[in-house]
Amino acid sequence: MKGHSRKVVIPAAGLGTRFLPATKAQPKEMLPIFDRPAIQIVVEEAVKAGFGSVVLVTGRNKQAIENHFDRSLELEHHLARTGQHHLLRQVREISELADLVYTRQKEPLGLGHAILCAKSIVGNEVFAVILADDIIDSREPAIHQLWEVHKKYGGSVVAVMEVPRSRVSSYGIISGEKVAPGVLRVRDMVEKPAVSRAPSRLAIIGRYILTPAIFDCLEKTKRGARGEIQLTDAIRELARQEPVHACLFKGTRYDAGDKAGYVDASIAWALKDPQVGPKVRAILRRRAGR
Repeated sequence: MKGHSRKVVIPAAGLGTRFLPATKAQPKEMLPIFDRPAIQIVVEEAVKAGFGSVVLVTGRNKQAIENHFDRSLELEHHLARTGQHHLLRQVREISELADLVYTRQKEPLGLGHAILCAKSIVGNEVFAVILADDIIDSREPAIHQLWEVHKKYGGSVVAVMEVPRSRVSSYGIISGEKVAPGVLRVRDMVEKPAVSRAPSRLAIIGRYILTPAIFDCLEKTKRGARGEIQLTDAIRELARQEPVHACLFKGTRYDAGDKAGYVDASIAWALKDPQVGPKVRAILRRRAGR
């Protein structure tokens, strides 16, 4: 599925305040989910889904992200000299994962503005957006599931999942009509509604396929209460101009932007490791028994 024409935008410019003090001197996206940074997991998802061109929207103090995907000749030389060839293969593979382009978001003006920063790189083509806060474990990459919906129905596609009523006020919630199993035509979106006003329990999760028309919508979107340009507002406007569909993706989503969700994701990835998994299981059993 790998190809180098399709582009994916990965916003990574946030300050990571929810993870202070861990993020005081390192990007939140570089915090490890078990043994690899969150940003690497989502880049791997994009590449596996055929998005060979990755646009990373970064900010100040994010050089660690660029260094991670660059070659480290001193480290490679050390690993080769000491015979650690399996680790040498791993670090070289990281630098060869994808065609990476970096652009800066100079002010923290929200997700919509971060995507707007990629306009000149994306150009006039359909592109994907993946948020590193949403780690999705699935057999078929979640972003590829959305791409298949786009191929069949055209227009833009947002990923959604059903959340408990108690959680709807934490998400953008969609309303729409079912057009196929797991696919809805979006009619409206409400950002963080009260439970009584929520049109459904289908919450937007950090995976999108967007047409280039989104850029005009973003440029016209007024800043919200915190002075930020919200992507949800722009997609709501886009849905008035062209079809926008929602895809109920298959997979397990972890909210790595939340401390408890981050720990949950790390445990899930550790349990999948053939060497470490059994030890982690034993630790969890011991702690559960206390």
